[in-house]
Amino acid sequence: MSKASEIEGGRDFGLVVAGYGRHYVVETPEGRRVICHPRGKKSACVVGDRLHWQPAGDEGVIEHIEPRRNLLFRQDEWKTKAFAANLDQILVMVASQPVFSESQLTRALIAAESAGIAARVLLNKADLPQIVEARERLRSYARMGYEVVEIALKARTEEARAQVGPMLSGKTTLVLGPSGACKSTLINLLAPDAKAQVGEISQALNSGKHTTTSTQWYWLDAQRTTGLIDSPGFQEFGLRQVTAQDLPNLMPDFREHIAQCRFYNCTHQHEPGCGVRTALKRGEISESRHRIYGEILQELSQTRW
Repeated sequence: MSKASEIEGGRDFGLVVAGYGRHYVVETPEGRRVICHPRGKKSACVVGDRLHWQPAGDEGVIEHIEPRRNLLFRQDEWKTKAFAANLDQILVMVASQPVFSESQLTRALIAAESAGIAARVLLNKADLPQIVEARERLRSYARMGYEVVEIALKARTEEARAQVGPMLSGKTTLVLGPSGACKSTLINLLAPDAKAQVGEISQALNSGKHTTTSTQWYWLDAQRTTGLIDSPGFQEFGLRQVTAQDLPNLMPDFREHIAQCRFYNCTHQHEPGCGVRTALKRGEISESRHRIYGEILQELSQTRW
């Protein structure tokens, strides 16, 4: 029995597999896809939601969203942007070339920690000379417990499939990553009918618009037990959902040393007797991680109107 069937179990239940504005593509337990709309003006659905819906002609009306296990989102001072709900893990994809932003990586991992979602780092283009520097930049992440997997999607395709496939099996995984990391290559490798799935949605919407810039769920197996969610790229990753006080606890390398701080409200910036800064001097926390922490702390410490 598929994961979808186990959860929904009836004709009026469904799984949100794509969203375009106020149009949501809802998949029934039998695998049929229906365009659904929320009641009223408020639109609160995200990909990965389980919900109840009622038929309305050829489309449907969303009646009720089931409680979520988790929700990954980013939030700045102006708006909140949800990625997906009910995730088993996130896969943050970076590459040796172009050089990835460690700040964006850190922010994605903090958001995952805040939401209680496991995370892995996928480092692509391991065949290029720049892999040496990229590997060194990720060494501290591996040391703090994140699994860092090196692949070469285009140069060693079958090897990459063998590496990544088992990590995703039986799980719902969201892939995050900047342009240039080859997310689309990964999707097309693991979901051979990805274009067909997107085309199916375009046909259902009677439009091809926005299908490459919206969050999309792909089944990787015929039994529909393994889901891979692709997300649009982003330039900024706000963390306003996190408090300045909670921030250090969401960074494993900081969390390990907080108990050694002399002051309970230590900001790990300038206080004497700071366990985090002592670990920084010993090389147990990287200079870049401490700098990124300071930048995020400053953002979160600003007055919220």
